[in-house]
Amino acid sequence: MSTLAQDAVTEAPAGAREQLLQTASDIMREGDIVDISLSELSLRSGLNSALVKYYFGNKAGLMKALLDRDMAGIIQAVDALLAKDWDPEARLRHHIGKVVDTYYQTPYLNRLLMRLVRESDPDEAHRIADSYLTPLSRAYDKLIKDGVKQGVFRDVDPQMFYFTTTGACDRFFSSRLVLKHCYDTEALTEELRDRYREHCIDFIMAGILA
Repeated sequence: MSTLAQDAVTEAPAGAREQLLQTASDIMREGDIVDISLSELSLRSGLNSALVKYYFGNKAGLMKALLDRDMAGIIQAVDALLAKDWDPEARLRHHIGKVVDTYYQTPYLNRLLMRLVRESDPDEAHRIADSYLTPLSRAYDKLIKDGVKQGVFRDVDPQMFYFTTTGACDRFFSSRLVLKHCYDTEALTEELRDRYREHCIDFIMAGILA
């Protein structure tokens, strides 16, 4: 490690690693992008960019760590939902609302996930898929089949439903240019999030309820 890097590590405050991740998340959310510059990251976080190499190896490692941070919370929340003794309709309504909240908070997430799967080596791509995509697919399979078994849901394809729900919830918050040029706003406000959450729940549930 160079002397400069050693000094950066020595002077780094507690929580510097998480601070870098959160700053990267903020930059991508505010800019509606899936990339960052290390100079902006350093400026916004107040931390030496040498810490990126120390904690993550490089910028690509930072992006992977950010994906892991954000996706791990989603998987844990879905597992907790499946463990609840709720009826299928209540489970699914709750889940759709949380998907909207997730993309409001991290609108870059699905684009970052696809980018890393596409650009990573095969082993890393498989790790991402096995860690996050496969568990979500299985969760949707259970959510739908439980509802069909109880006569609450129509017998729809869980895979197609996963893409429908994810696409609807993600697309809105990753389309800031459409909001700007067609609706004279590009601010992702809490009021807008709440309106879209209610719309998505009502619209999607209307298509699956028996």
